[in-house]
Amino acid sequence: MNVLVFADSDNGKVAKAAYEAASYGATIASRSGGKATLVTYGRVDNLNELAQYGISDILHAESVDHVDPMQLAALTEAAVQSSGADLVIFSHDYTGKTIAPIVSARMKAGMVTGAIDYPSLEGDFIVKTNVFSGKAFAHVKINTAKKIITLLPNSVSKEKIEASANVTAFAPDLGNASVSIKETKIKGGDGIILTEAELVVSAGRGLKAPENWGMIEELAHELGAATACSRPVADVGWRPHHEHVGQTGIAIRPNLYIAVGISGAIQHLAGVNGSKVIVVINTDPEAPFFKAADYGIVGDAFEVVPKLIAAVKELKASQS
Repeated sequence: MNVLVFADSDNGKVAKAAYEAASYGATIASRSGGKATLVTYGRVDNLNELAQYGISDILHAESVDHVDPMQLAALTEAAVQSSGADLVIFSHDYTGKTIAPIVSARMKAGMVTGAIDYPSLEGDFIVKTNVFSGKAFAHVKINTAKKIITLLPNSVSKEKIEASANVTAFAPDLGNASVSIKETKIKGGDGIILTEAELVVSAGRGLKAPENWGMIEELAHELGAATACSRPVADVGWRPHHEHVGQTGIAIRPNLYIAVGISGAIQHLAGVNGSKVIVVINTDPEAPFFKAADYGIVGDAFEVVPKLIAAVKELKASQS
């Protein structure tokens, strides 16, 4: 089975989630006796790194310097034709969730969104995915000749190999752009992209006022983490909306999610329950979030967080 991986790019770099998609696609191609090709666009300085995840061929549309969804869908279709791909892999992020359905409709290809494991390749092509906001699993069979999967970030481990890729300039006719981006806000603390952050420090109304956010930002800075918030905090203007995580905000799957002063309503949990480790700090021992937490601290954030900051600083000093 030949596999095509779509890799989003930003400021000259391939997105972190694209490495996972590349490794995922290359593994499927290897197991099924096919080859893995990757398509990306714009200025990309780290193309050769993709070969370390099993990609043998890269189609680079350098002249495409914008993110018009219809043009990126056309770019993907052209890459499918060029590579002879039977399966297309997207990251389950903003760009992937926008483009994949367009490509699916145009190619009449069956699609599974938010895959969390490798598909079965013996017999029926079945993909495991989350349903009901991560509360259950579904095993979905794709019957069509062409297939599309969007991979949920942080679901599979990236496997590095020593390899090189053949990079080909790719310039299909994509038509005229119909969309232009005026402004993008997806970065958290210290310029870390929230959707790609491995560590996230988040806070809610338990901080009582926006001027108290300094300690959250300091903890995030010391940990090298992104900052986030609950919806009520964003709604009242304490924090920008692009930091809002939850069912109606950004869904994230970091290795560590620290929630400070957040009760853990079901809508918030739906956006963060894929985190590998959840730490909850709250004065209310009955807060729903404690049921989902791996570690919980019942205490006042204004006492606990400064102690955490001090402990992190001490640990870093001992390692320097």
